[in-house]
Amino acid sequence: MAPVKAVLFDYGMVLSAAPDPAAWARMLSLTNLSEEQLHRGYWAHRHAYDRGDLTAESFWNHAAAPTHAILTPGQLTALIAADVDYWATLNPPMLAWARSLQQARIPTGILSNMPGPMEAGLRARYRWIDEFAHNIWSHAVNLAKPEPAIYLHAAKGLRTPPANILFLDDKAENIEAAHAVGMQAIQYTTHAAFLHEMHARGLDHFLQLEGHTASQNGKI
Repeated sequence: MAPVKAVLFDYGMVLSAAPDPAAWARMLSLTNLSEEQLHRGYWAHRHAYDRGDLTAESFWNHAAAPTHAILTPGQLTALIAADVDYWATLNPPMLAWARSLQQARIPTGILSNMPGPMEAGLRARYRWIDEFAHNIWSHAVNLAKPEPAIYLHAAKGLRTPPANILFLDDKAENIEAAHAVGMQAIQYTTHAAFLHEMHARGLDHFLQLEGHTASQNGKI
């Protein structure tokens, strides 16, 4: 197996933790939708929104369509803010590990399916995003995982051949697509399972970098 020379992270459910239920409740209140209606509308159109095929206004009006009401500018602004909050809870162990890689001068990147308003909201909140060497956001390139081209964009940005990149994502289909372009990849479920898989692959030296002890204790 080729040596790992760079690490590429998904954002949602890898660098971030489980979504915030309080933010989801705000979206329910703002749209006047039932739980089932919001869940169906949100996910039915989310990929197109992440990819940049829909604007925020189009996405939220599609999601809220069962109410037969056009959202006001105030509602739209509040929904965008709630959506950022929904995905803003962080995963401290993985963030600490990413920081230890950066301190060791190992290139790191983010490859995330994410709409423009969310990228802007998270960047304004979290300055650590700029510490990654290269970030690919789906809306900016009008591509989204698991499309092969977006992985190749990320590899080019990291200036690292795909075979030398370790990619981490929570979704099996995105892991399969990474393998298809030649990347090494681990499906992230829990931090304990991630550590176990790293040991199994003989990548312990990446876990023993200065600062990673803190990641196992959940500190950043």
